[in-house]
Amino acid sequence: MDFNLNKSQKEIQKAAWEFARGEFDKEVIIELSKEQKIPDNIVKKSGELGFIGIHYSEDVDGGGMGLFEHVLVCETFCKKDSTLGAALMFSGYAAECILRNGGQSLKEKFLPQIVDGQLTCTGAFLEPKQGYDLTKVSTTADTDGGDWVINGKKTLVPCGNTAGLYVVLCQTEAKADPATNGMSLILVEAGHDGIFVDKISQNLGSRMMPFTDITFENVSVARSNLIGEPGSGYGLTQNFFMENRIQIAGQALGTAQGAFDRALDYVKQREQFGKKLAQFQITRHKLADMASKIEAARYMTYYAAWCFDNKKIEPHQASMAKMTAARTAMEVTDEAIQLLGGYGYMTEYEVEHFFRDAKQAEIFQGPPTIQKDIIADSIIGKLK
Repeated sequence: MDFNLNKSQKEIQKAAWEFARGEFDKEVIIELSKEQKIPDNIVKKSGELGFIGIHYSEDVDGGGMGLFEHVLVCETFCKKDSTLGAALMFSGYAAECILRNGGQSLKEKFLPQIVDGQLTCTGAFLEPKQGYDLTKVSTTADTDGGDWVINGKKTLVPCGNTAGLYVVLCQTEAKADPATNGMSLILVEAGHDGIFVDKISQNLGSRMMPFTDITFENVSVARSNLIGEPGSGYGLTQNFFMENRIQIAGQALGTAQGAFDRALDYVKQREQFGKKLAQFQITRHKLADMASKIEAARYMTYYAAWCFDNKKIEPHQASMAKMTAARTAMEVTDEAIQLLGGYGYMTEYEVEHFFRDAKQAEIFQGPPTIQKDIIADSIIGKLK
């Protein structure tokens, strides 16, 4: 299988790099990261240039391309800066649920605004003390033939304090057996009475994507805001998680490459005992290992994205890509800090926040243990 980029993909990659070089100001990023804020002007510019919605269909003003192209942009942005790059590419987090499964009216109303960077979206899936186990959901959405009325609490909602839209996983059929057959996805616009941001986290990494707890108290939402069919929410959420894991693999890939590039530049300039650090065999071998891991993760990530676009994807492929790319990012960023020595520990040299962002990529959308369970289920199958 040939993963050489075609002309269009190379142009996308080049355009993303030129945008990042022109707009990603290191000093501004450092300051905004301390405040856990994302620059709205750059989100809008990114949207206007077509980066945010590159994998959205053209009927909602998207680029009409695939997840593969989205991964290319994510990798390129995160190579320049992992914190801002991830925040830009996930400014429409969970909007894929609307794109893949929403009714035409929902798509036409909201997706063009997300594509243009005018509106941000997030997913409210997880609940306190449950982790990524979604087989039981306490948040309910009831209706007596009128609007949905939502009650419950969601945790670890990315950018929940600034998002304009929430894709909320709710229990809509209390007596469903199993409970997963009674879950639905409902789109909730921010600003409704009864929505409370309970807690804004202080993240180790991904400082432009703070996580929040959100409480819904008798929040009334139109019945037409249902995404997909009633009772399909669990399956649609799992499908989104699979797609998003490939996107995170792209984020991790760019994070690893960005740290590697900075370490390589440093050892080619830094001298010790009258020689460039890059001339010492131990340094050369470290660089060789880092580059090999990145290349292996790249092919696995590209393959998963290609499978998704060609409707050949399986959950374990997305988990393999995410787990491998995130592990690579952790190992490469850690080694990059070692190569820079004390400078690697300093914010202004950037490698330290690549390391912190690598950890976020490793645990977001399920840590390695969850990915291994998904992969093992596929390998082992049903036992007799």
